[in-house]
Amino acid sequence: MLFQEERVMKGQVLVVSGIDTGIGKTVATGLLARRFAGAGVRTITQKIAQTGCEGVSEDIATHRELMGIPLQEVDLDGATCPYLFRFPASPHLAAALEGREIDFMAIRRSTFKLQLRYDLVLLEGVGGLLVPLTPELLFADYVRDAGYGLVLVSSPRLGSINHTLLSLEVCAARHIPVRGLIYNRFFEADETIAADTRTVIAAALKRLGYDAAPVIDLDASGLAVEAEDLQRLIDPPRR
Repeated sequence: MLFQEERVMKGQVLVVSGIDTGIGKTVATGLLARRFAGAGVRTITQKIAQTGCEGVSEDIATHRELMGIPLQEVDLDGATCPYLFRFPASPHLAAALEGREIDFMAIRRSTFKLQLRYDLVLLEGVGGLLVPLTPELLFADYVRDAGYGLVLVSSPRLGSINHTLLSLEVCAARHIPVRGLIYNRFFEADETIAADTRTVIAAALKRLGYDAAPVIDLDASGLAVEAEDLQRLIDPPRR
């Protein structure tokens, strides 16, 4: 067991968001969950809402596959994905097209139910940080109001510097604690660009006050995270 029992905060929530849609949040969430579970932390994943599917959340199913476990009772009763919509769009639009509304307190209650049963809840977002959950509520504001820490998924693809720095600025402006950044190298095309982008992002983390946040590589071999960096995601150094 890599974590000392007294160092694991029970019922902690860590958000996994991304700089854009299709950036690798689902894979990153599932692999993080596997690593935490393997380190002795009772871990479950949650999807705040999913569009473009019916039944059980496709992203939750992917999490379980990556974790090497079957769907859980909390998956089948809807606790790990309180809102599913058929139309593949932003949650506020997908909900409106079905004549429904998203009640953010219903999501909070589902998360709390999971917090009572697990040490760690990894909450995967939808799209990027400024995606609307409702016409009045952005995902970033939901995270801020709940007081959750956040792991941001980025990549080396062209445009990532701009999107990553904008996302970090959004977090800094809202005082959202960024606990780490996952650098998804599946998008890597040019090593020079990839190396430089990683350097620029790491410098931005320090400049914005997130100097304790590790940058963790994700590639075909998996998640390259050391035990101490895994610990820092849920137990950051005290200032």
